[in-house]
Amino acid sequence: MPQILHPDLPQFVAFGEAATELLRTGPDRWRSACGGSPWRLAMAMSGLGQLSAFAGAVSSDPFGAKIWHSSQEAHLDMRFIQQLPRPPLLVVSHEPGVAPCSVLGQDSADLHFRPEGLPAGWTRSLRWAHFGGLGLVRQPLVGRLLALAQALKGEGRLISYAPGFFAPLMDSSYDDTLEQMCRLADVVHVSDAELRGLFRASDHHTGLAQIVAWNPGVRLLLGRGVVGSTLFHGVQECSALPPPVEVVDDIGADDVATAGLLDSLMRDASAPVEQHLRWALAARAAACTAPGFAPPRPGLVAAFTEAVEVGPF
Repeated sequence: MPQILHPDLPQFVAFGEAATELLRTGPDRWRSACGGSPWRLAMAMSGLGQLSAFAGAVSSDPFGAKIWHSSQEAHLDMRFIQQLPRPPLLVVSHEPGVAPCSVLGQDSADLHFRPEGLPAGWTRSLRWAHFGGLGLVRQPLVGRLLALAQALKGEGRLISYAPGFFAPLMDSSYDDTLEQMCRLADVVHVSDAELRGLFRASDHHTGLAQIVAWNPGVRLLLGRGVVGSTLFHGVQECSALPPPVEVVDDIGADDVATAGLLDSLMRDASAPVEQHLRWALAARAAACTAPGFAPPRPGLVAAFTEAVEVGPF
């Protein structure tokens, strides 16, 4: 029997973790929210108008059910999410704006994701596949995702990679994964602080130079906080400051910046570096104008693009 091919299969798929993020808001008060960098990126891509999916596994308890329903509401392709009777993945932060202090997920659902359970013929529609976050840190999921990234690259699909940085999980044991993904990736998004952590260096330029040495043709989006961002591509380089907005909440803003860059590339890969950077920073700024994680719509992003200040600085 021939395989059934779905004409509406997504052109973008993000692989990794969807997690429940727990934030301490008082001595005896906690707030939970759906999160996980790859999941947020898939949500943002859908909001920007791309056929998008998050490919990963979530628990079947109330935590996983919330992620499932949020994904449905955002019009993600639900054929790519596997809901399993396993514990949830919890990421805990004790202070707002501070990196997560602990990851709770022994034998959690995310680790049991099986790529062979994805829809038949899904790679034929795929243009971009994204990897990053905790999915590339925790075994046995790491091995499956690395093998998948290599296979997709071999089929000519484009790869994006946003490692993030989770201490102490991303120590020297992460070095091989970091190198493999940087060599495979067509786009890498990383901040200066993440580079210092990933490469255990006092200066982010060490990591920046190493990534470019591994992959001279990569499009590398470097975030530098209040001093803006720079997009490198071969000999091209463009720096810019985000549009001035009143920041209501910056949860997931960096994931939305990645989505903005990828969305711009999917719409017109041959556009100037400046255009891609403007769209990425406008998307990031738009995501900060609403409480919680709020993927922006293209109209709001477009309204912010002209306010992006392009360097040199």
